[in-house]
Amino acid sequence: MGKIIESSELVINDDGSVYHLHLLPDDIAETIILVGDPERVPQVAKHFDKTDIIKSKREFVTHTGWIGSKRISVISTGIGTDNIDIVLNELDALANIDLVNRQVKDKLKSLKIIRIGTSGSLQEDIPIDSLLVSSYGLGLDVLMNYYDYEQDDTTENLLSEIDDQLNLLFITPYLFKAPGNLLEQFTSTFASGITATCPGFYAPQGRILRGEARFADILNRLQETEIHPHRITNFEMETAGIYGLATLLGHEAISVNAILANRVKQTFSKTPTETVERAIVNTLKVISEITD
Repeated sequence: MGKIIESSELVINDDGSVYHLHLLPDDIAETIILVGDPERVPQVAKHFDKTDIIKSKREFVTHTGWIGSKRISVISTGIGTDNIDIVLNELDALANIDLVNRQVKDKLKSLKIIRIGTSGSLQEDIPIDSLLVSSYGLGLDVLMNYYDYEQDDTTENLLSEIDDQLNLLFITPYLFKAPGNLLEQFTSTFASGITATCPGFYAPQGRILRGEARFADILNRLQETEIHPHRITNFEMETAGIYGLATLLGHEAISVNAILANRVKQTFSKTPTETVERAIVNTLKVISEITD
């Protein structure tokens, strides 16, 4: 066994479950779908052949079940990378820490983590109601700046070029490639591109109601940033945090984006429910074909 983690650092509930998710190790599968909205959990789980775990605490709702012989969990994260920090760390604890002895296990598991979420397109040629996966997550929030990590030269160089073009002054962006092999499994079904992860829905995404924007042209900056063959295709609020923590903790991850808005054309989907449902069905089809 590895190091012992003190009770103040990993809080365990009286029933032995992890603090926020309120889950036990056997409650989760090794393939985990993340959704933001708790109401989207049963929308995914209705496609299971059988469901054997249903638990919830706060905004974190979990259903675990089966599609054929494959066990799958679907968990709601709520909105933003602050919640992703909680969910990814506690999922890793369930998989890789002995919660009784509070020790890191000698043999570590690598989870397959698949986000299904909604997103806005930053490019005119990416239409509403389309689906794409994130080849990279570009963090415009601060989450991964609190973690110590090293990047490969290719990612570092790409980030440097993106940062130079964006020129967002006080913002220190970070960049992570989709970790593991899931991207290869999904790109035969979905288009792909760099997804920018924003720390809010309004000013960070170029929306101003009554406040003043520091970067009123942030949409143009993101849209025009291009380092061939890469471009920033869309933005949302979780992907970069998922990719960053999954990379650090040794898990695979992919983010599937249902494009509900095109911010260039200023259009929004007339059939958002159907588009999200199509993202779910197509994602489950790919998952069911992945061999463990």
